[in-house]
Amino acid sequence: MGLFGFIKKQFIDVIHWTDAADGMLVYRYPMEDFEIQNGAQLTVRDTQLALFVNEGQIADHFAAGRYALNTQTLPVMTSLKNWDKLFDSPFKSDVYFFNTTQQLNRKWGTSNPITLRDPEFGVVRLRAFGIYSYRIQDPTIFYREISGTRASYSVDELDGQLLSIVVATLSDHIANSGIAFLDLAAHQDKLANALQERLQQAFQKIGLLLEEFVLQNLSLPEELQKVLDQRIGINIAGNLQQLTQYQVAQSIPIAAANEGGLAGAGAGLGAGIAMAQGVMAAVNNVPNANANNNNTQTTVEDPLQLLEKLHGLMTKGIISEAEFAAKKADILSKM
Repeated sequence: MGLFGFIKKQFIDVIHWTDAADGMLVYRYPMEDFEIQNGAQLTVRDTQLALFVNEGQIADHFAAGRYALNTQTLPVMTSLKNWDKLFDSPFKSDVYFFNTTQQLNRKWGTSNPITLRDPEFGVVRLRAFGIYSYRIQDPTIFYREISGTRASYSVDELDGQLLSIVVATLSDHIANSGIAFLDLAAHQDKLANALQERLQQAFQKIGLLLEEFVLQNLSLPEELQKVLDQRIGINIAGNLQQLTQYQVAQSIPIAAANEGGLAGAGAGLGAGIAMAQGVMAAVNNVPNANANNNNTQTTVEDPLQLLEKLHGLMTKGIISEAEFAAKKADILSKM
């Protein structure tokens, strides 16, 4: 190769990026030992932004289009290099391309439960996960705050920092809201919208636009969820006597449909109702209705006998396993 060919290779007259690397957010055009020809063509595609950096100083940036690089299209660079209007020499500069396509379905989640104080349950630990989408909005801010002078910067490299922002914002928002966990879980969409509004500000500080934020699940760790389920069961069975009466009433049509009808099932059903009334009266520490009719006062039965009778009701299907467990826990707590 002759001297002329070698010198010619040192000048660049076409600058562009084809987004060849999947998941790449930033790409620095290779400039080592090369200079940009005055009047060189810069091509920025529809899904890109370009940024010129001169000796560490951010200069001109370009949206999508085709540009001839000269003093008219590089006003900041012209000022930094003290060019005059007759400038026609090659020059050196770093050129960065930014991928502005939307980065879809980026997953987020709490790797460890978030410990928070709940107004109803006390100190609880929450887990949450979902997805979000974003794009680069301001290449100058993103270069200054995130990518810097690196030759490239990928989506995967940014995930860790964005995850930290999401989880920190989630923790702070829930902690300061004073809203009970049950209310948060019942209005996940509303919570997600509030979080997106707060996260938008955090993303803009690093040059990003948050396009979408979805909260797919908000839950307690398994051991706390069991405690919550038990408490809900106790609340549901708060008036177990009414619940039992309702279930007995529901069983009458079933008994009527059986062979022998109500006549065949009457004795057993009557005994079941009487037993249910007696057990419920004893559990709730009130006189038995049948005893009142006889003008006698029923005393509170032995807890073990009550448990046996409750178990019998559960076996017959008059009360459910959850109701039995709730009343069992209540009786044992009073022993």
